[in-house]
Amino acid sequence: MTAAPPPPPSGDKPPTGPPTGPPPAYPPAYPPPAYPPPPGPPSGWAPGFLPPPPPPRARSRARLALALGAAVVVVAAAIVVPVVLLGDDEDSSPAETPTAAADLSQVRVYEDLPTTHVTDPVDYDVTPPAGGPHFAQWLECGAYGSPVQDENAVHDLEHGAVWITYDPALGDDDVATLEAALPQNGIMSPYVGLPAPVVVTVWGTQLALTGADDPRLALFVERYDDGVTAPEPFASCAGGTASGVPA
Repeated sequence: MTAAPPPPPSGDKPPTGPPTGPPPAYPPAYPPPAYPPPPGPPSGWAPGFLPPPPPPRARSRARLALALGAAVVVVAAAIVVPVVLLGDDEDSSPAETPTAAADLSQVRVYEDLPTTHVTDPVDYDVTPPAGGPHFAQWLECGAYGSPVQDENAVHDLEHGAVWITYDPALGDDDVATLEAALPQNGIMSPYVGLPAPVVVTVWGTQLALTGADDPRLALFVERYDDGVTAPEPFASCAGGTASGVPA
């Protein structure tokens, strides 16, 4: 038979049953964070209904006003700028836009003009003459300050030159404008009794102008200064006499 275990020492009795009394209190490892209390429901809120929208901010109203103002400015500019530009176009003088209003529809053409050389003055039917019988000597190219002999000038026309004639009463600035428009193969002179302030002529072709600033002068020179109408288009006014003053 097995022997029973020895009894426990005196005063140390084993615990019997579950422990009794509250558990020991231990301090927490980390203190809990301090959160503010949650906000309460907005004024006028009731369960089951959404809160009313907040009132518009003053800054939003200001931005809206600025946006509307900018839109008005853009629309006004889109309307005003084309009107101003259109007004400028309408106020432009023909001299500034020569191709817009100028043409050569008023050019007069004279056909079947004789090219004979003569020694006596000729009574021409056209003023200034646009061709016909003429002296054997032509005028040197350039601008003359006094009237020249018709019969010499007509010989220049035969050589394909441009002849610009103007009323002697024309001002100095206008005369300078005409001289600036004179081509290299050309002559220019005052002429008494012109039917217009300025007349430009090539052989068999002539145009009366309203003045030195008439834009048709440039068109006429551009069209005819190559001697296209002249009997001798490859000749020139160079080498002519410089003393073609009427007798």
